[in-house]
Amino acid sequence: MRNLVEVSNVGKHVAKSSIDTALAAEKYRARVINVERRQLLISRIAGSQQVGDLMIPPNCEGLGRVRHFKRATSPGWPSNPLPIDPACISLGIPFQEVLTAQVFQNAACAWRCWYCFVPYALLAGDEKRGAWSTAEELVDLYMKEVNRPSVVDLSGGSPDLTPEWVVWTMNALQERGLVNQVYLWSDDNLSTDYLWTMLSARELDVLRSYRSYGRVACFKGFDESSFAFNTHARPQAFGLQFDRFKRLLDLEIDLYAYVTLTSPDIASISAGVPAFLDRLQEIHENLPLRTIPLRISTFSPVTARMTAERTASLCGQEQAIKAWNHEIERRFSSDMRQRRVTEVRFDHVAR
Repeated sequence: MRNLVEVSNVGKHVAKSSIDTALAAEKYRARVINVERRQLLISRIAGSQQVGDLMIPPNCEGLGRVRHFKRATSPGWPSNPLPIDPACISLGIPFQEVLTAQVFQNAACAWRCWYCFVPYALLAGDEKRGAWSTAEELVDLYMKEVNRPSVVDLSGGSPDLTPEWVVWTMNALQERGLVNQVYLWSDDNLSTDYLWTMLSARELDVLRSYRSYGRVACFKGFDESSFAFNTHARPQAFGLQFDRFKRLLDLEIDLYAYVTLTSPDIASISAGVPAFLDRLQEIHENLPLRTIPLRISTFSPVTARMTAERTASLCGQEQAIKAWNHEIERRFSSDMRQRRVTEVRFDHVAR
């Protein structure tokens, strides 16, 4: 396999090396899934650098953690209702300000986002830092937990490297009669087409028909330069995110989006953020209202990765969110802006 990195120029920003996403995804997928045995390599949270950022110790024999999803964010930033509102609706419970979820992380990702809260050591498909497990075994570990959350979050790493994981978990929950008691949530970084190339038509039907499921896909930056800066991947992969999100939308699943707004070029924000929103609206006019900007902060694994440029981008994101908020107000009526994220509809039409 040829080298996964190359030198590239992205506008004014020069990346020392950039990841060939397709090659990296192929490499890491091979390390973290055994389709024949229906096994996945799951990160062992216990003993990792990630433990320092947890509110409570790892659970599920060290393979899981409990995450507290909080609606409130920082001043000037939109609140984050994900996955709180979709989960509450699915579970038939009142809306909450904080929602706990049982999180499992697969052990690889093709990209290396500098702000990722996961240590890079847990993104390399290293068997020494994880354990092979089936979806059924993970669900059984979850069921043994006292006062377990009603939400299971399949995270990473990069869950879209192993799209079978979501379907296998759906099957496991179905077999245990938990469909109406547990809300399933998964992340997607839009780095691969594996959902369509690795799953059978029957598996896709399971994904589409499962009632207690939601998915969020994260756009890593608002233009090619910010994308390459954030992910360390080749800038051309930025545009593919939109194509993949549109394909996800066509599946008619309960779908949402995140976006990160850090960039090496503060001057690009004034034009870049509106252009990004234009591209979202090319997919669907309401998509920006189901897209939540995430404010980047420094977790323990991030501290050692900080550079002057990355520190400056944290300040720049405050300018970017002002541009985002201005555009949302300009593009949508007050009535639309005040709707819950779950009330913003996609009109699914043949494309």
